[in-house]
Amino acid sequence: MQMNKTIGKVYMINGPVVKAKEMTGVMMHEVVKVGNLKLTGEVISLENDDVTIEVYEETSGLKPGEPVEGTGELLSVILGPGIIKSVYDGIQRPLNVLRNKSGDFLERGVNADALDMSKEWEVEVLVKEGDRVVPGQVVAKVKETASVEHRIMIPPEISGKAADVQKSGKYNLDANLLTVELDNGGKRGVKLYQKWPVRVPRPVKKRLAPSEPLITGQRVIDTFFPISKGGTAAIPGGFGTGKTITQHQLAKWSDADIVVYIGCGERGNEMTEVLEEFPQLRDPRNGQPLMERTVLIANTSNMPVSAREASIYTGVTIAEYFRDMGYHVALMADSTSRWAEALREISGRLEEMPAEEGFPPYLSSRLAEFYERAGKATLLGSVDKVGSISIIGAVSPPGGDFSEPVTTHTKRFIRCFWALDKSLANARHYPSISWLNSYSEYTMELKNWFDENVNPDFANLVKKAMNIFSEDDNLQQIIKLVGEDVLPDDQKLVVRVANILKIGYLQQSAFSDVDAFCELAKQNEMLKLILMYYDRAMVLVSKGVAISEVLNETMINTLMRMKEKIPNDKLNEFEEIEKSLESLFDSLNKKYNQAKEA
Repeated sequence: MQMNKTIGKVYMINGPVVKAKEMTGVMMHEVVKVGNLKLTGEVISLENDDVTIEVYEETSGLKPGEPVEGTGELLSVILGPGIIKSVYDGIQRPLNVLRNKSGDFLERGVNADALDMSKEWEVEVLVKEGDRVVPGQVVAKVKETASVEHRIMIPPEISGKAADVQKSGKYNLDANLLTVELDNGGKRGVKLYQKWPVRVPRPVKKRLAPSEPLITGQRVIDTFFPISKGGTAAIPGGFGTGKTITQHQLAKWSDADIVVYIGCGERGNEMTEVLEEFPQLRDPRNGQPLMERTVLIANTSNMPVSAREASIYTGVTIAEYFRDMGYHVALMADSTSRWAEALREISGRLEEMPAEEGFPPYLSSRLAEFYERAGKATLLGSVDKVGSISIIGAVSPPGGDFSEPVTTHTKRFIRCFWALDKSLANARHYPSISWLNSYSEYTMELKNWFDENVNPDFANLVKKAMNIFSEDDNLQQIIKLVGEDVLPDDQKLVVRVANILKIGYLQQSAFSDVDAFCELAKQNEMLKLILMYYDRAMVLVSKGVAISEVLNETMINTLMRMKEKIPNDKLNEFEEIEKSLESLFDSLNKKYNQAKEA
């Protein structure tokens, strides 16, 4: 939407919050250029001809009386070929282009197109002259990277008859691929790119219920706390518990087609790791660099606080665009706590009445707006085209206090809660996701998928393992008081098997060549063997066999190390372990029977 440009004057400056007068004609969320340096800002409040502006750049040196120019446009992103492999700031300015313009330290007022408008792309046109086109229909394809086919779509508000259709060939982003003769009269050109306001969700035909998991290759998640494609999850944890590395693992290994990684307010060195590491990583699907299907948005803690607030809207709008092509997108936001702190700072400068812990009263509604843009849906333009956005947000509660407002409100809008435990992190148990404090509400909805694709008995295995963890937790309280030796043999067995599960199953090294990613079939075999050991051992212990005979150290070491010893493509080796296990317990059972007869 565009309107006539308006020019007003600055009369108040309070950090990133600027007030201007004589701004009749501007609209809410319009982008404006502030001051002589033309700093980028957004209108966030209107009162008569006075406006309040959130400036996305440093405002030091700005003076009252300097001009404010309206652009007539909402804060929007440009969506087209060239997004993949890009590194943007919070308002979609390409950081590599800005660096070439102004060096390592960005100058204020410097701007650049989000996409290279002059670059020519090889375009395959899919419609003919006179064809009827509808919103969301794919009319052309571009091979954007080795991993991603970019699909040029009819914008959501356009339908009609295709005219002036170009032939397949090389075109830049500004080229008109075709003209649509609109149903209600008039004409609209379709280019290789679209603009879309970041605060407006892109439409879909129908939202679908979760039915398929987002496979992450992390056993503690896939087995015990799965997330669906189109699901929402939070990773809360104090400093040093592994939020960022867990998100890196999910970005690297999850079976999403596209990854959008938003670094909103985290330390610069963490974002540097991402920028340096992702180009070196190989996509397990095709061996190409992982960046070939990744978009990075970097708005670190030393960058303007107001742009941090906009960064998650920029990221989720880009994610929606790729979802509309029919892709499954994983969006990582690291971290929503820093984003909420940006809301708090701006709210304070606006002199709004604070709510709990100084956060604005609309914190929960803003979190809801963000997480509710996740989901799996049937898309515009096709009967059977389905795409999804899975949103995984890290939360950084001060001191690891999960009762603070951001964590509390986030729990209302997400359905997976992967609680990181400081004591596990201190013990070097990674991922440090607590098996007692975490939960997933997708478990029952995904049960049929696991039954059909993994093991019809998989849900029972998981339930049995969780019961062992729960019983072990109760026993640990007793052990702290009086020691393990006083426990009866069956309870000693529970404690020992729980330890096998914790170390041999839940622990997983992000740096292991074999175990960084674990296929679901391997997860099933591992869990099945550990619980088979538990069942057979418990039968013998209940008969009176000494616990020392049941706890065979060679077999326990095998169960603990099979995650590293057996790669994903050699699952037949689990059969050998199973045979050894059967042989061990058969011999123990025979020995017991002989002793009983004697």
